[in-house]
Amino acid sequence: MYPGEHGRTTPNKAAVIMGSSGTVVTYAELDERSKRLARYLAEQGLARGDMIALFAENNPRYFEVAWAALRSGMYLVTVNRYLQAEEAAYLITDSNAKAFISTNNQAKVAQEMLAFIPDCPVRLMMDGTVDGFESYEDALASTTDEAFAAQPRGDFMLYSSGTTGRPKGIKRGLPDRMVDEGGAGSIAMLEQFMLGMDQDSVYLCPAPLYHSAAIIWSCGVHELGATVVVLEKFDAEEFLRVVERDSITHAQVVPTMMVRMLALSDEVKARYDLSSLQLMVHAAAPCPPEAKRQMIEWLGPIICEYYAGTEGNGMTFLTSEEWLAHPGSVGKPINGIPHICDEEGVELETGGIGLVYFEQPQANFEYHGDPEKTKDSRHPQRDNWMTLGDIGYLDEDGFLYLTDRRAFTIISGGVNIYPAEIESALIMHPDVVDIAVFGLPDPEFGEYVHAVVQLEPGIAADDATIERLRTYAREQLAGFKVPRVIDFRDELPRLPTGKLYKQQIRDEYLGR
Repeated sequence: MYPGEHGRTTPNKAAVIMGSSGTVVTYAELDERSKRLARYLAEQGLARGDMIALFAENNPRYFEVAWAALRSGMYLVTVNRYLQAEEAAYLITDSNAKAFISTNNQAKVAQEMLAFIPDCPVRLMMDGTVDGFESYEDALASTTDEAFAAQPRGDFMLYSSGTTGRPKGIKRGLPDRMVDEGGAGSIAMLEQFMLGMDQDSVYLCPAPLYHSAAIIWSCGVHELGATVVVLEKFDAEEFLRVVERDSITHAQVVPTMMVRMLALSDEVKARYDLSSLQLMVHAAAPCPPEAKRQMIEWLGPIICEYYAGTEGNGMTFLTSEEWLAHPGSVGKPINGIPHICDEEGVELETGGIGLVYFEQPQANFEYHGDPEKTKDSRHPQRDNWMTLGDIGYLDEDGFLYLTDRRAFTIISGGVNIYPAEIESALIMHPDVVDIAVFGLPDPEFGEYVHAVVQLEPGIAADDATIERLRTYAREQLAGFKVPRVIDFRDELPRLPTGKLYKQQIRDEYLGR
């Protein structure tokens, strides 16, 4: 199914509800507007396989751009709205996008981007225009809402977050089917398999829509004919308020959101009726085990987790009950066969820590315009074994555990130290809001453990606080994992998606 079908059968049903404003987009409106945009883009010369770039905040019209691409065989490139002009323009030029759509809210940066994208001919702006852009609303009004006879299924070409280097465009071959045809890779089928969702579900998306999980899962909800509720910006109490207001049945969060919800007072938590919530799923970043345990105690065994990447090379999933039996795991595979290998590609025995690969019948993605990065993602001898660069191990029951990213593993005195373990321990200290742990050069041991901490307001960034944190760490961790140095910052560069720009912080220290 797709919005065209739901626009006919349930035209007045809410396809999208905005969290703070309450703005509603019906399925009839989503269908009509996406048809108009698809037709307008075709009239401008865009065709199957072309790229559309969208640079926008969480906006009620975000999905009509997505579905215009998905119903016309084009790729949608969602651009991180927090990037500066040159960074954001890189995604447009790298993808060879032929259309650039933005909003008046993003006008300052969007206009600055124009100098970097001379080869992108179609430029539209919603909610008002500035020089260099045509009116999005006028463009849609200039054409008809008649659907094309053939509507080939499009796809997303999303970019990695760039936390360990420049963002990489992740490209898959276009599906060989029409938008109204089902298929083994249907997002809606995956939703049903994992979460038991149906057309009566109400799904809360608190993350930025440029993020892969947010846009892909939300469009999957539209395939089901269910309702997506989108928070303009995450706020812990607002999340609870919207769950009660819209009788949310399913939600997807990242670990930092759970930590911030747990930090709410008991009075605030008890203020809202969360009984409609059937399932909350989390992913995107390592979850501190104590935070997960507290969430299960608070909301019950409705907390599920999955591990996957935008690349789609594989996927694991686990329930609350499975996590309690295998604490720290990210689940068993539901897509792809996992293999743990050393740096030479030799597969390790159960419990051995190494690079996590997933085996598929054939390689299913490439990094756009970067054959070397594509090659680095493949096993040295097996092209259909693919990795995201994560380090982990499998237990005897087949559950996968992640230890860290390969790029951030600290090697000190010949011993591998995984920053994620240290971060998961220290984030639960009541004085800590956020933390980044990484290795820095050491003349004797090769690297030492360095931590940068964002403190709660009112906590002094002094030696006494450092010693409290180190004492707390020693209670949780082996001595060699305790940070040798702890620095403080007012804020860490963490995206709303939960991803931390750790490489940026580490590079600053290395530059010194």
